[in-house]
Amino acid sequence: MSDLLTYAYAVVRNAEGLREATAPLRGVAESPVSLLTDTGDDQLGLVVSHVPGQDFQEDALKQHLEDLEWLEAVARAHHGVIEALGEHTTVLPLRLATVYLDDNRAREVLEAGRTMFAERLARLSEHVEWGVKIYVESSAAHAAPTVPAADLTPGRAYLRNRRQQQSVRDTVYQAAQKAAERVEAAGRKHASDRVRHRVQQGLLADAAGAVGENVVNDAYLVPLKRCDDFLADVAHAADGLDGVRVEATGPWAPYSFAMPLGESGGAAAAEGAPP
Repeated sequence: MSDLLTYAYAVVRNAEGLREATAPLRGVAESPVSLLTDTGDDQLGLVVSHVPGQDFQEDALKQHLEDLEWLEAVARAHHGVIEALGEHTTVLPLRLATVYLDDNRAREVLEAGRTMFAERLARLSEHVEWGVKIYVESSAAHAAPTVPAADLTPGRAYLRNRRQQQSVRDTVYQAAQKAAERVEAAGRKHASDRVRHRVQQGLLADAAGAVGENVVNDAYLVPLKRCDDFLADVAHAADGLDGVRVEATGPWAPYSFAMPLGESGGAAAAEGAPP
């Protein structure tokens, strides 16, 4: 078995000059990036590079995925290649750490999924992904003024303040629901599709530098010609709603609207490469 594995970044629609644009790119492990084409249809391509097997074999990869610094470096390199490709053609991103034993195996997967890949690329053409997160500000959700209650026992005063705090929380979360409804209306008006992700909590929220509690974490697939209108509506989604913040990020390659895990034919796990 070779010491190198084939790391796949994305399926792309082949375009004039794409191979030349791909040549200067460096991907995971600073490896040169190249374009493999489908021998039966050169309109499709698979963008790959070669990575050391000692880092991407199944057992090694499981250990590396516990190393946040290593994982971040791989994710940044993966994302950098995909973003660069998106400047030249329609991109169907593959999941992080999709690897094959060699280029021949990768090309076989491309050829086997030819029809599905072509359909998905056609759907994503002239679209980008926008992320929309809604936050409840921590100070609004968890604090309420303590009202002096000299005429109440300590126990009764405590219960009254707790009720007041809960009332503030309820009001803020109702406002967040209203903002979510406005964002969803903008999506129905301007976007082609939506994916709802899990809200960011714990380490994910800390890594993202989140301020407040993330209560909505959605992705929208938006035609290029509708982006300005979509963003304008999203920008006003929190108008008049105290304690709520709406944040749009992008544009991104359509990560959330690529194929489900494993649909690309897998990463040759049965042949010794990680899934």
